[in-house]
Amino acid sequence: FSTVPPAATTMSVTIRTRKVLTNRLLNRKQMVIDVLHPNKATVSKKDLKDILAKEYKVNDDKTIFTFGFRTAFGGQKITGFALIYDTLEDALDAEPKYRLIRSGLRAKKEGSRKQRRELKNKKKKVRGKKKKDVGGKVAKK
Repeated sequence: FSTVPPAATTMSVTIRTRKVLTNRLLNRKQMVIDVLHPNKATVSKKDLKDILAKEYKVNDDKTIFTFGFRTAFGGQKITGFALIYDTLEDALDAEPKYRLIRSGLRAKKEGSRKQRRELKNKKKKVRGKKKKDVGGKVAKK
C-alpha cells in the first residue's frame, strides 16, 4: 500500500519533440512528439495543440494537426506525430479529407455510402431536369 505525494499529482505535462523537419514542399514543420504526463490521465489533443502553438509561436491553432498517438506500456508517456502548417490554405491543400473532417475544417458527407450510390444510380435512369427531383421530395400535381 503506497500513497502518491500531492506534489506528484500537480506536476505539469512535458512535451519533447524529436525528428523535427521543415518540409518546404508542403510548407509545414513535421515532428514526433513525446508527451510525459506522470500520474495524470492522457492529455487531450486540444491541450497538446495549445502547448505546441505556444512553443512554436503559431497564431492559428487550426494549422496544427496531431495524430497517431500510442500510449507506452504502463502509461505516463504517449508518442505521436504533429504537423504545423505555415497557413491554413497550405493545410487544406495537403491534409487528407478525413483529418480535415476530424478537425472541423470540412463537412462530413451525410447519409450512408449505400444511400449515395443508390441515389446516383437512380439519377442515371432519368434525363434532363428530372434528375434534381429524383431522391428528393417530389411536389404533388
